[in-house]
Amino acid sequence: MTAYDTDNIFARILRGEIPSHTVHEDEDTLVIMDVMPQADGHALVIPKSASRNLLDAEPMALGAAIAVVQRVALASKAAFAADGISVMQFNEAAGGQSVFHLHFHVIPRHDGTPLRAHSGQMEDQDVLTANAEKLRAALAAL
Repeated sequence: MTAYDTDNIFARILRGEIPSHTVHEDEDTLVIMDVMPQADGHALVIPKSASRNLLDAEPMALGAAIAVVQRVALASKAAFAADGISVMQFNEAAGGQSVFHLHFHVIPRHDGTPLRAHSGQMEDQDVLTANAEKLRAALAAL
C-alpha cells in the first residue's frame, strides 16, 4: 500500500498551514466547506488521524468520523432546505480520490438540480463564509 503523504492539502489544513472555512472541530475531526463545491453547502468531514482513505483507516477513527458525517448531514439538510443529502467517499485514484487523506463529502441536494461539475474553480470566499455560518448555526441547533 502507498504511504501516507504528510504534505497533502488536508494534512496541511489540519496543521493550520492553509486557511479553511471551518464549520466544526472536535478531538477527532475537522469539518470545513469544500472550496470547489458541487452544490451550495458542500462540506468535508476530515478525520484528524493520518490515513490515505477508508482502506487504511483505524476503525475507531472511522466510527468517530461517521458520527460527525451524520450530524453534518442532518444540519446540512436543515440549513440549506435540502430535499436529500449525498455522502461520498473515494478510495485511491481509480476510485475517484484526488486528495489522499480520508475525507467524506456531505452535499445538500435539491430535487431536479444536478451536482455542479468539479471544475477546479474556487467558490467566492464570501459565499463560503456565509454557507459555513449557516451550517454552524444548524449544527448548534441539533
